[in-house]
Amino acid sequence: MWEPLASRIESSYRLVIPDLPGHDRSQGAAYRSHDATIEILATVIEKDASTPVTVVGFSLGAQLAVLLAARYPRLVQDVVIISAQAKPTPCPGATLALLRMAAPLARNEKFARLQAKELFVPNELMDDYLRTSRSINAHTLVAAVGENLKFTVPPGWSAFPGRSLVMVGERERVLMRKSAQLLAEAHSRSEIVVVESCGHGIPFQQPERLAVRLQEWLRGAG
Repeated sequence: MWEPLASRIESSYRLVIPDLPGHDRSQGAAYRSHDATIEILATVIEKDASTPVTVVGFSLGAQLAVLLAARYPRLVQDVVIISAQAKPTPCPGATLALLRMAAPLARNEKFARLQAKELFVPNELMDDYLRTSRSINAHTLVAAVGENLKFTVPPGWSAFPGRSLVMVGERERVLMRKSAQLLAEAHSRSEIVVVESCGHGIPFQQPERLAVRLQEWLRGAG
């Protein structure tokens, strides 16, 4: 997911890119909830960083970035939120029921390739996508998506003392664009950026532009 961006970030920045529970090298620990996951991520930050960090998250990861900033401001200096849903999806139960039935399809290569196309996964990363897609079990898939669908702006977000950069694709669903606006309006030190010609896949669709914008924003800290 982050390889296109990471390869374009200046070497002066140290990057820590963890696998979330239930994903790739962390597939042995099922995804339970956003709350449980941010406790793990907070531990990672405390172990690997001597000073507060900039947290960057995309989609589900962007929701986790918001939660980390809201609950652990001592660990988070600034936060970059890319395509985070912050308004609950109507009738999530029906969506999750369909997801449970469709979960085994993730192991089907033809279906996985269709999903990869929807996510703008580049050809050079297709093998990695297929491998990680096959490794995600139904429990992790339903738990992670369920948390994603019900996510709302958390208490503490408005009081986060750091900066936030909220990004959303110009071609994303109305719900996503409204979510970006909601997150930006709820945090007084926020800047919102609508990325032209992008859907729900900014790190894959425009990694060069994202890297430039992110580094400019980081240099403006202070």
